[in-house]
Amino acid sequence: MSGERPKRPLSAYMLWLNENREQIKKDNPGSKVTDIAKRGGELWRGLKDKTEWEQKAIKQKEEYNKAVKEYEANGGTDSGAPKKRKKIANKPAPKKAKKKDSSEEEEDDESE
Repeated sequence: MSGERPKRPLSAYMLWLNENREQIKKDNPGSKVTDIAKRGGELWRGLKDKTEWEQKAIKQKEEYNKAVKEYEANGGTDSGAPKKRKKIANKPAPKKAKKKDSSEEEEDDESE
């Protein structure tokens, strides 16, 4: 067996957030996880120079691409990749049914 497929690299934002999350928590005591994430997004958008984080993200992406090539060269396949949730995949598409109903109603309205 060739091991597990390499994990996807983090985005520049996620690298920044992971490094700054504790400080955001300290600055906003008692905040919920969702509030911390919102505040992180606000701070990230307001950040003037994101170069450091973008460079780190590029470096991680390059390392990831190299690791994936090695993984595939050693016999790894996508079969080790996480599978889509069956719950979502097997769920009937209610939107299609609704569209049919509404178009039939429109046709009925037009014929009256």
